[in-house]
Formats: sequence, C-alpha cells, structure tokens
Amino acid sequence: MSESLPLSGKVALITGSSRNIGAAVAKRLADDGASVVINYVGNEAAANELVEEITAEGKGKAVAIKADMSSLAEGTKLIEETVQHYGQLDIVVLNAGLMGNKPLDAITEKDFDDHFNINVKVPLFMVKAASKHLKAGGRVFFFSSATTLFSGVPPNYLIYTATKGAVEQMTRVLAKDLGARGITVNSIAPGPTDTDLFRNGKSEQLIQFFANLHPQKRIPKADEIAPIIAFLSRDEANWINGQTIFVNGGYAV
Repeated sequence: MSESLPLSGKVALITGSSRNIGAAVAKRLADDGASVVINYVGNEAAANELVEEITAEGKGKAVAIKADMSSLAEGTKLIEETVQHYGQLDIVVLNAGLMGNKPLDAITEKDFDDHFNINVKVPLFMVKAASKHLKAGGRVFFFSSATTLFSGVPPNYLIYTATKGAVEQMTRVLAKDLGARGITVNSIAPGPTDTDLFRNGKSEQLIQFFANLHPQKRIPKADEIAPIIAFLSRDEANWINGQTIFVNGGYAV
C-alpha cells in the first residue's frame, strides 16, 4: 500500500456497503488507501466480491462483516468487531437505511418504528460506541436526503423524510460534542440515485420523472456520490463540520 495515498493508515467502517452507494463509498475510500469494513446483512456474495475487488487492486485492505443494522446490539457489536480486526477506527459512514413510502392513511406504527430504528436510533448509538475509539482527525458521516429540502417531495415520503430531518439535527449537535475532540460529523444528502433502494417499487415512468427534475435530466450513479465522502475524510477537510451537504446535481435548490 502506498503511503502517499491520502487515507493511508486509516480504517473506515461503511454500513450497508455490499451494494449501491455504500459499496461505491467503500471502494473509493479503499482507492484512497483506507482499510475498509464491508458490512452486509443478506448478500454475502456481493460483500465478498467487493472485498476481492478492493484487495486485488492492492491499494487498501478490506474485510466483510455481517451485521443487521436494524439491531442495536448488532450495530454496536460491529463497531467493536471493526476495532478488533484492524486495531483502530477512524471513519464511520452510516449508510444503511430504510426508505418506505406510504400515504398517511396507510402508515402503521411498525412503519414508524422500523424507519426511526434503522435510520436514526441505531446510527446514533453506533456513534456513541465508536466515540470511545475515534481520535482527533476522526470522521463520522450520516446520510440525509434531498427530500428534506425539495419543496416537491411527495406526501408518501413522510416518515422517511422525518427520519432524515432527525439525522440532520443529530449532525448539528454531535458536531459540537465530538468536534471538541477534533472529530468532524457531517451528513451527506443525495437526491434520487440509481440504486436498488431507489428503484424498488417504481415504474420506469416514475424514474424518468425524477430524472427530469435534475438539470442534466438523468439519475446519477452511486460513484458520483462517493467522492464527497472521500474528500471530507481527508485532512484538508478538517474545518468542515456540522454540515448537511446536498449532493444532488441541482435537484433540490
């Protein structure tokens, strides 16, 4: 591994990273020299394939660890397993999430609990568990969404958008708490991105509708989101803290 790479010597944990945006982030951080943990819950084959791809390139190390991000116990255990494997933890990317969409009259208490558990509760307590391992220069990333800004958000994204609003407020407060120790906390807020999570349950006509809302009339790929996390993980980004950064190609402005 080249010591000249910007993230050489860093260890990054990316939740929900066997596919989609999480996988793109893991690969990009590894390309920059980080040792990464690929987290998965069901798709072991995809996780192992990504590990092989990263290690074959020789720029970074990678390991796949199974953990269900709907479980507080498994989420906090994943932090400890990362430290046990690599001996340290420097970058935490809380990418795993749930995005359901139902009109108000169809929402159930379980829908509410599931969304807030996976999108808010488990990430928060994972940060709490990680905070005892993170040192000055450490990084924490939450994922928000352009739905918190976009005035045309459909009403059936109520619970999902509420969870992302909570994430943005956690980012602001934790940036003060952990920022006192030189650890930055930021949220990344993509717009519609070409992933399985986004496409699930949508017709091609609806996907094209979202594409037309972008100035470039297209849906971005996951590897167009990953570079902002790579940049913010570098030492040069030490002064960017407590921000929600919208990476949406002008979709929500």
